[in-house]
Amino acid sequence: MHRTCRQCRASFDITPDDLVFYEKVSPVFSGKKKLIPPPTLCPDCRSQRRLSFRNERNLYRRQCGLTNKPIISTYAPEKPFPVFETEAWYTDAWDPFSYGRPFDFYRPFFDQFRELRNNVPRLSLAVINNENCPYVNQVWQSKNCYMCIDGGFNENDLYCHATYHSKDSSDCAFSRDAERSYDLLDSTLCYHCVSLVDCKNCSDAFFSIDCQQCQNIAFCSNLRGKKYCIFNEEVGKEAFERTVADILSGSHAAFEKHRETFKNLLPQALRRASHNIQCEDCTGDYLQHSLRCHSCFDGDKCQDLKHCTRLDEQVVSSMDVDHGAFQELAYEGLTITGRNVLFTHGSYSTVNHDLLYCDLAITSSDCFGCVGIRNGKYCILNKRYTREEYETLVPKIIEHMRKTGEWGEFFPVDASPYAYNESVANEPEYFPVTKEEARKRGWSWREEAEEPPQATRTLDAKNLPDRINDVMDDILHAAIRCPVSGRLFKVIKQELEFYRKMRLPIPHFHPDERHKRRMALRNPRKLWIRSCMKCGKEMRTTYAPERPEIVYCEECYLKEVY
Repeated sequence: MHRTCRQCRASFDITPDDLVFYEKVSPVFSGKKKLIPPPTLCPDCRSQRRLSFRNERNLYRRQCGLTNKPIISTYAPEKPFPVFETEAWYTDAWDPFSYGRPFDFYRPFFDQFRELRNNVPRLSLAVINNENCPYVNQVWQSKNCYMCIDGGFNENDLYCHATYHSKDSSDCAFSRDAERSYDLLDSTLCYHCVSLVDCKNCSDAFFSIDCQQCQNIAFCSNLRGKKYCIFNEEVGKEAFERTVADILSGSHAAFEKHRETFKNLLPQALRRASHNIQCEDCTGDYLQHSLRCHSCFDGDKCQDLKHCTRLDEQVVSSMDVDHGAFQELAYEGLTITGRNVLFTHGSYSTVNHDLLYCDLAITSSDCFGCVGIRNGKYCILNKRYTREEYETLVPKIIEHMRKTGEWGEFFPVDASPYAYNESVANEPEYFPVTKEEARKRGWSWREEAEEPPQATRTLDAKNLPDRINDVMDDILHAAIRCPVSGRLFKVIKQELEFYRKMRLPIPHFHPDERHKRRMALRNPRKLWIRSCMKCGKEMRTTYAPERPEIVYCEECYLKEVY
């Protein structure tokens, strides 16, 4: 079945297997199935709509709506709904069901959902079981971390994104099991490493790409099991240590010179068509130990998926999900766990099941259109019903939504609690639009009014001391101006100690700018058909055909590097 996306006008296909899936996950009430219709948006526009409900990096100061304590939140102070700090939100001091209301069949469902959403208290941050981590978001089981986003089981980390089981590291993204490392991207099991891309099980490695089981290397690519190498040549211990002494001299000028050398090295490295590991019948990128996952990205231990991204593990038999874990039979969801979770954002419990159109549900089941509920069952718009009432009323609501064109579609972008430019959707690697484009589509846009950091002086980055040895403790009281974005940022004590210990210079760019540059090294979540540059075999890859990298199919790549 061919369709034209009603938003971007692109053509997309709905396969017979897709239709089977929609029928399989369609909810059943009193023994009768309410069929989910095929989508009207293409996969990219569907993902864009979901990601507009997720804000990761924009944090604000405001007061807790319950305790009046000052808190950090992903919600700006002017938002219409109350925001509670995490500890307060989970208490019995308030009742989410007191906001319940009957369904009005004379009005569209999404209008009623917006009204409920604007009244029910929201979690200030999505954090679980952290210690001394006040400035993090989407982080769990971590300790002494600062400005880390979307990670878990980390300790003493700074400015990390999608990083797990990491310790004493900074500015890493999509990495695991890093220790005493800086500026890693898609790297695993690395100790005392700086500026690596796609490396694994390395120590004392610097400015290298796609190296494994290596020690004491710099400016290398595609090496396996090597020691004391520079530019892929064995140089011996003394020559290597001289190079490292310059890399870790603490000089900003020297470090940037080496960074430029690495930048020039990247196009020369051999690239695999995909970064999938131990996968069978999968298309996409950065998948591990997975089976039959198509057009999926960044997942582990997954099975039978399509159009899904950022899957921590054990996501099965699902479609159109972003940020999921331990889930089955899910469709059109964002940040979800559980079973039979459809058109839902924020299902934070593995025991959740049979949720429809919910926004933040904890240990709940058989709920429709609910916001911010805990231990809910047979609820509609936060109002409790008996099982018989629920199974009678929900099918009527679904038929009402069919008439209004709402059934089978995720929440519209304009129902998001965030302005579009606050959301992940607008980040450069996903679906950025201009303010004019957003407003033309009826999406909200927050005018930037960044609160300047408290500081005794403002310092242009170019005026920072070149060497870390010359940086005094009073830098902790200065606001540094990023030369690219013009935004001000500060260096905290924990951060300064990290640079001194690692013999690294003070960064000149705002943390968000550093993150942006790091993510620019990652391929987009899009597949192209191109030919292997060794054997000519056709392959699907995230490297567009016009890109300059040397890209081989899996078979040719393995022959070359092993």
